[in-house]
Amino acid sequence: MVNFIFPDMDTTIVLFDFNANANLENWSTVNDTVMGGVSSSSLIIDEDGHANFSGEVSLENNGGFASIRYVCPDQKLGDATKAVLKIKGDGNEYQLRFKESTSDGHSYIIPFATSGEWETVELELDEMTASFRGSQLNMDNFHHMFIDELSLFIGNKEASFKLLIDKIYVE
Repeated sequence: MVNFIFPDMDTTIVLFDFNANANLENWSTVNDTVMGGVSSSSLIIDEDGHANFSGEVSLENNGGFASIRYVCPDQKLGDATKAVLKIKGDGNEYQLRFKESTSDGHSYIIPFATSGEWETVELELDEMTASFRGSQLNMDNFHHMFIDELSLFIGNKEASFKLLIDKIYVE
C-alpha cells in the first residue's frame, strides 16, 4: 500500500505496509555478490504478515553487506521530517537508505540499532548523510521532497541477521 495517508494523521505517508497480502514485486535483494562477495539474504512475508529480511553477512572475498531495495518512483514525502520503522530486530545495527533518483551513485543513509523486541524507530530525515560505498560524501544532508528508492542495509561485519518489518512511513 503506497502513498496512503491516514485519515486522522494527515502528515503520515506510508511508504510500505507489509501484511499477508503485500506484493513484493518492487522489492529486491542486493548483496555483496555483485562485487564478488558471498553474503546472502532473502525477503519473504512470514505467516504473521511481516517482512522477514534475513541471511548471513560474510567478509570473504572483500564482501560484507546485504540489503533489500524498494523501487518507488517519485514517492512524495511531503513535509515529512522523520522516517518511522515498525520493526523487530535482532540486536544488529542496520541502515535506512534513500535515493532521490535510482540513477544516483550515492544514497542518503542513517544507521539505527535494534533491540530484539518489537519497536518503533524514528529517524530524523535531515540527519541522513550522503554516502557512496561506505564513504561519507561532502554533500548536504537529505532534504528532498521525494525519493525513487529506499533500502535497508546491514554490513561491515560477519553476522547472521533477521529483521522483521511491519511498516515503513514518514511523518
